[in-house]
Amino acid sequence: MASSAPLGHSGEQQPPVHQHTQRLSYADTDPAGILYYAAWFPRMEALQTEWLFLNGLRQDTLLERFGWWTVSRATHCDYLAAARLFEEITIELRIGEIGTSSVRFDFEMWRREDDVQVARASNWLVTVSPDQRPIRIPEPLRQCLESRDGVSGTGS
Repeated sequence: MASSAPLGHSGEQQPPVHQHTQRLSYADTDPAGILYYAAWFPRMEALQTEWLFLNGLRQDTLLERFGWWTVSRATHCDYLAAARLFEEITIELRIGEIGTSSVRFDFEMWRREDDVQVARASNWLVTVSPDQRPIRIPEPLRQCLESRDGVSGTGS
């Protein structure tokens, strides 16, 4: 098997902006050895957080550095096939719809062994002021989102 993860499974024109492959562990599964459905959400959050970090946008310092931060407004996940203990899963991150104050991050989860899509999901992230009111997506974040080609080069 090739060592690199497959790209662009969804047939979309845009390749993933970030991806990660991980072997499922015992802690991820139910007693039958099938991935517990809620285990996808921390993986999606980790991939999204890492992509922002690589673009110079540490979520733990957004408020002090820029005067805004982000909150998740909604998440959705479609479970398409069972993922089991010890399988290698690649999660791909794409930038979905960019709105005035929110962005939708899209995720696809692929089993490497047989190239089967096991799940697809979305997370809507909203930029907010210190008092948690929605604000226009600030320029540093908008630049990252609109580059859509991975790390945008936004400095820390």
